[in-house]
Amino acid sequence: MGLCFTRSRSHDIPISSSSDESPHHRYQPLPRRTQQDFRPTSSRPPALSKQIPQTSQIGPILGKPYVDITTIYDLDKELGRGQFGVTYLCTKKATGRKYACKSISRRKLVYDKDMEDVRREILILQHLTGQPNIVEFEGAYEDKQNLHLVMELCSGGELFDRIIAKGIYSEREAANICRQIVNVVHACHFMGVIHRDLKPENFLLASKEEDSPIKATDFGLSVFIETGKVYKEIVGSAYYVAPEVLHQRYGKEIDVWSAGVILYILLSGVPPFWAETEKGIFEAILEGNLDLQSSPWPSISGQAKDLIRKMLTKDPKKRITAAEALGMDIVNN
Repeated sequence: MGLCFTRSRSHDIPISSSSDESPHHRYQPLPRRTQQDFRPTSSRPPALSKQIPQTSQIGPILGKPYVDITTIYDLDKELGRGQFGVTYLCTKKATGRKYACKSISRRKLVYDKDMEDVRREILILQHLTGQPNIVEFEGAYEDKQNLHLVMELCSGGELFDRIIAKGIYSEREAANICRQIVNVVHACHFMGVIHRDLKPENFLLASKEEDSPIKATDFGLSVFIETGKVYKEIVGSAYYVAPEVLHQRYGKEIDVWSAGVILYILLSGVPPFWAETEKGIFEAILEGNLDLQSSPWPSISGQAKDLIRKMLTKDPKKRITAAEALGMDIVNN
């Protein structure tokens, strides 16, 4: 249900740009959320959402009067299409500023839980708007057919695609991206949010420039932190899931783990825990055998490897926090 629009295709290209890598050094297919992400499930079928009479002018999702979005924005070309809706380029009539508008068919939101999930995502985006490296949320509008989510236009594409095109990053380049990702984690945790699905597909580049800043998007699995609550739902994406998620007892520390996985990929071109199957990936994560010895790790600084070790510490209580990671020299230089 996330706000980040992604093309409906699977990733079956190795992150490493070398064509003669062994199978261990191939970044295996990472299907989009529609196939790969794990979402909380209920032991009983969710209740059907309450039907609002067609004569009502109040939308059942936002609880506000219906709005004809074309009176506020000019909808332009289609930017892409996904499982839940279509994303368009749009221009605000009053200012001429361009945005991305994702239109979600209300027919896709069948159950009460579907509506609750999208309401929560909107609340989280509103809550986080203005924080560094997080996509700006412009507004949500509902009519009788669709829910429209308008957000900052990021024209540079996904970080995942940039990684595919670039291959392995230098330490300086990786540190620059890592700093922005950890900034997002720190902002989320400071503002009382766990993202729960950090991965390169959920970061957009603001522009096509080489040094473009990145923006976190897709908060469809995110939750507000509840004091004392232990989270148990298995959520996220296979390569990036922290071991405590698989043990079904976790908290905000899982976001630091996911950021550490991304840093490992940036520096080596491969994920730290790899297998041919999803089950195998989970087993590798639980075993936690972190390879920092084989190529290219001998040529990578001790500072970078130290940060990765601290971010990928199996015990969440001993894992470095986002604030502590931001204080390390490798991230700041």
